[in-house]
Amino acid sequence: MWQWFHRLGSPPAFYRLSETLLPWLWAVFALALGYGLYGGLVLAPTDYQQGDSFRIIYVHVPAAWMSLFVYVLMAVCGAIALVWRMKMAEVVLIAAAPIGAAYTLIALVTGSLWGKPMWGTWWVWDARLTSELILLFLYLGIIGLHGAIEDRAVAGRAVAVLALVGVVNVPIIHYSVEWWSTLHQGATVTKFDKPSIHIDMLIPLLAMALAFKLYFFSVLLVRVRAELLTRESGSRWVKSMLGSA
Repeated sequence: MWQWFHRLGSPPAFYRLSETLLPWLWAVFALALGYGLYGGLVLAPTDYQQGDSFRIIYVHVPAAWMSLFVYVLMAVCGAIALVWRMKMAEVVLIAAAPIGAAYTLIALVTGSLWGKPMWGTWWVWDARLTSELILLFLYLGIIGLHGAIEDRAVAGRAVAVLALVGVVNVPIIHYSVEWWSTLHQGATVTKFDKPSIHIDMLIPLLAMALAFKLYFFSVLLVRVRAELLTRESGSRWVKSMLGSA
């Protein structure tokens, strides 16, 4: 396992592996997205309280889940970069930040669109919404900090530290509806006993969640490959690859 872990930390090995994985990721993403959209917008029954407005969950909920998932991944990469000095971890961290910021923004915007007919307001400063907004600022802070430091080594360590410090916000977002009084509803899918959502609504939601995750990994690999070519432009493996292309 450790041998595989260190091989994945090699830019040439990562580049070759990503080239193999990308077509499969895009293909499964398209299938999951197609099924999720059709199931959520056509097959899923109308909610007895919210009517068809509930269908925004097929974008809002996966985006919200991914906003947390991406940041946790970035924090893990930050820890690996600081402890094992793996440059690939730094590359993955900064490549993931704009994607995570986009997911967070989508979650905030769709949540606002959903909140207006359900709560009667576009925005409230409750714990869940405020902590999610802070998460967006953390993403933007990491992107800005990395761009503001010219030395790549210093920039990598700085964003790794910021990602680790900011990860404390993730459990706050997750448990905010339990710790404080909030307009935001509690968990309906990730409950230990039984999801409080009809199976005909749940399956398309899980398909959309899979599609959002596959899209993230696909775009992440594309961004990492581009960053590797930029950073390693003078290395032998890049010259060899470009020469044989």
